[in-house]
Amino acid sequence: MDRVVTRLPAPQAYRAIEVGSVRAGVCAFVQDRVAEEVPVALEFNGISHAVMMATPTDLEDFAYGFSMTECIVDDVSQIHDCEWTTSAQGCTVHLSIAASCFARLKEKRRNLTGRTGCGLCGTESLAHAMRAVEPLTTPLCFDANAVLLAAASLRDHQCLLAVTGATHAAAWCRADGQIELVREDVGRHNALDKLVGALLRSSLDVGSGFVVVTSRASYEMVQKTATAGIALLAAVSGVTGLAVDVAQEAGLTLLGFTRGTDFSIYSHPQRLSLDSK
Repeated sequence: MDRVVTRLPAPQAYRAIEVGSVRAGVCAFVQDRVAEEVPVALEFNGISHAVMMATPTDLEDFAYGFSMTECIVDDVSQIHDCEWTTSAQGCTVHLSIAASCFARLKEKRRNLTGRTGCGLCGTESLAHAMRAVEPLTTPLCFDANAVLLAAASLRDHQCLLAVTGATHAAAWCRADGQIELVREDVGRHNALDKLVGALLRSSLDVGSGFVVVTSRASYEMVQKTATAGIALLAAVSGVTGLAVDVAQEAGLTLLGFTRGTDFSIYSHPQRLSLDSK
């Protein structure tokens, strides 16, 4: 029997609630706005594969990005259809993927429930967790000032953060530092997956730009960025040792503490031009 898709309005990204606000010892009841976090199930060819806690926006982007960065598909053309449904329990994104990809997925299925925190929950083996990434070979070199410009202007593009103060963001930036695409989510991994998905569905030359994220750079943030074919990742916070190792092996330039006029270079400094600093 064919699945009947009931396309209801997606849940809102945030909601207003009344809270007790204490300022200088004085309490008053005010309206606050909090970011929503709901279960989002990703279903491939009718089989549920993962449930992530995420902000219920840009669900198609999220599904496309997750499919690519988790190596469920190798190319966007292998995703044939993508729809989402809603229920009282949350959202389900239904993807139809190529038979070869689905066969591969069944071989390495894993339960990823609740992965916004660490990225390894439910992974069945060390080999699955530490999968190799095809090394990046782009000869591009980015101007350090362009990276700093993008990092400094990112907050102006974070609409959901401005409302709730509770979300991460990932931005794809042109080589001149102009921000082209931004996606937000309560989870840093989700924000990056949404960004990758948006890039896959666009006509942009993904490899010609770089990514800036508002969070720390864990090994998986590096892995996802490199898998998408992007050669530079700048994080406004710190990096982990494993992130540095993966970035070095993947040929990715990794920056941390990218704030104001400062940053730290953890791998492949040859891809960053400091001449104009």
